[in-house]
Amino acid sequence: MDQDVQKIFKLGKGFTQHDEIFTPWPFHNQDLVRNPDSSKTIKQKKLINMWNRHHFTEGMVYVHLHHPQYKEDILVRAYPEPCSNGSMACRWPEESRRITENANILNIILTDGLSVFLIPTRLREVQRDHFTIYLPDKGYILGQRRARRFLCRGISAEVVQNGFRAWGLLNDFSALAIAVKVSPEVTGSFRWFNAECPSTVHLYRDGQMIFSASCHCIRQTADHEVRDIVLAPATTQMSRFPKKKWRDPRVQIKPVPNITFDHPATKKKIQLDIHDLSTSGFAVHVSTAEDVLMAGMIIPDLTMNYAGALKIRCKAQVLYRHVDKKKGIRYGFVILDMDVANYDRLSHIVMNFIDPGAHVADEVDVDQLWEFLFESGFIYPQKYDLVQAYREPLKETYRRLYRDNPEIFTQITYQRNGRIYGHASMVRSYKRTWMVHHLAARPLKNKRTGLQVLKQVMLYFNGLYRLPAVEMDYMMFYFRPENRFPDHFFGGFSRHFNNPRACSLDLFSYLNYPTSDVRQPLPEGWSLEPFISSDIGELDRFYRNASGGLLLDVLRLGKDRKHGEYLSQLYARHGFKRNCQSFSLKENGLLKATLIANQSDLGLSLSDFLNGIKILVNDTDGLPWETLSAAISQLAGLYTIDKISLLVYPSSYLETKGVPFEKLYNLWIIDGHHAREYSEYMMKNAKLRLSFIFRALMKKYLKI
Repeated sequence: MDQDVQKIFKLGKGFTQHDEIFTPWPFHNQDLVRNPDSSKTIKQKKLINMWNRHHFTEGMVYVHLHHPQYKEDILVRAYPEPCSNGSMACRWPEESRRITENANILNIILTDGLSVFLIPTRLREVQRDHFTIYLPDKGYILGQRRARRFLCRGISAEVVQNGFRAWGLLNDFSALAIAVKVSPEVTGSFRWFNAECPSTVHLYRDGQMIFSASCHCIRQTADHEVRDIVLAPATTQMSRFPKKKWRDPRVQIKPVPNITFDHPATKKKIQLDIHDLSTSGFAVHVSTAEDVLMAGMIIPDLTMNYAGALKIRCKAQVLYRHVDKKKGIRYGFVILDMDVANYDRLSHIVMNFIDPGAHVADEVDVDQLWEFLFESGFIYPQKYDLVQAYREPLKETYRRLYRDNPEIFTQITYQRNGRIYGHASMVRSYKRTWMVHHLAARPLKNKRTGLQVLKQVMLYFNGLYRLPAVEMDYMMFYFRPENRFPDHFFGGFSRHFNNPRACSLDLFSYLNYPTSDVRQPLPEGWSLEPFISSDIGELDRFYRNASGGLLLDVLRLGKDRKHGEYLSQLYARHGFKRNCQSFSLKENGLLKATLIANQSDLGLSLSDFLNGIKILVNDTDGLPWETLSAAISQLAGLYTIDKISLLVYPSSYLETKGVPFEKLYNLWIIDGHHAREYSEYMMKNAKLRLSFIFRALMKKYLKI
């Protein structure tokens, strides 16, 4: 039975979804019905509309009867018929007709989940299967809840408290409390349940969690085997993620977007306007009559609708409930998960509202992009000399890459009238790792576009890394040590944090290796074979002592056989190529170096970091360059280009062997679990950098 009816009429042990819905209940509170005129009234028109709505939704009403045999008042459920011709009719369920026969009909009770209404009865006709009353002029409001209550079906409930555990079902739900019917575990007892201490409550629908919160017991029945327990959240606010020093900016968008979802407990369709929005969550305001949420509630499938056209789907959770006398009840939501495409749409709305020049995963004029890459100096003469022979396939790769491939690629541009002044992009480089693909900027009048793009990247990254669907356990970035901008903002954090297991910085030497040379044989006793899991021990010992960083975590050598297959299939689904094969170079069975052959479309990375060979030399003294070069020549046949890029670690190897190399690259990798610390570092340093620039300009132009 509805808990508000049970409470008002003091029916004792309540009706639940486990009882037969046709069972009568004793009625004890006679005072409410003896003098209904002292209660608030409801007009006839509203009463009729409410009655017909119950019929339309196949709801039921409660009929107050006086039983002739036992001389007691009872409540029995009945089906309302459409209200017409100045009368109201109720149809008895067949199972109740034996009980209702010869009983005196006194009143009809109706509830909308928020209020309980009394309909006075003046009988017009009584039959065995139904009865009809004259339409009253008004009804009476006997009681009103602070929040609407809904009956629930098919939701499992779990109550846990200090080792005590009980399972059962959810009976009903409101924004302020939930009612469950549970039994303890076979080895447990309700004697272990302390109603004065908080309990953790979990609710599940179809095996998926829809609610999790700490709750306190309001009331419970005294049964030893099965209990009805009413619980309310112990707090109106919860924390999903560690607190950040810099909160993601929230904006109030026009036109106002809204959210729609099926309520996880009631399955009713809910639509609410978004008051403010960020890349990590949003807030809504509701009135008491609309209050159907609760802190801790999880919405598995929620859709944000913007401007009547753009739809963004996500999984969300209610974080807090605040009561404001002027604005009503404010609920804050956190986004738990969404895919890259939906996150890009959300980020574009928020970031473009903050700065109209910011565009996330928006359509890019590729000709404008090439013009920008050359003018900004990202493609410098030496780099162009390496790629110019493949410029046509390179153009085609970029045309397809910037069209729409959100699972493997995303990008941010800073534009003014279609002209690009700043650009950053990321590509999925390994199964659970994304690589910064481009990061470049050029001046726009007095605007520091480099810092603007970097702040946008951090705002974008700050919400992205927390989404499980994106699979971003790590982010990596190659940059030249002499490039002061990335060395300050990326390398600077690694040195500042001083924890290579959180953020590592490995220096590689870089050179281009011709693939046209004849394949060289390996010396006797040497072999080049596929990397196997037993090789990881030696490589791990070397890398742990040389760096202690995250590179082997990213590569997952010998740990995930399906790793390469996953990348290949993912890229192929979008019409691109991506392979990753690992090889062990051994002398008499002893590991000397590991060669990771990366293959991708031309230009997926302009420096071909994903289309070349990464080499980890674990025995510098025991590996001659001639032997390593022979091993490289045997893998050169995997490539269709004249030269492939080699990245060699440790960077000192080529120098000690007297092999000339072209440049050095730092490989920066961060563990996503430490993205919060990195975001705070970046925001602080970007702010200090802007202050420094402002002071320098003041001294120069104002002579102070």
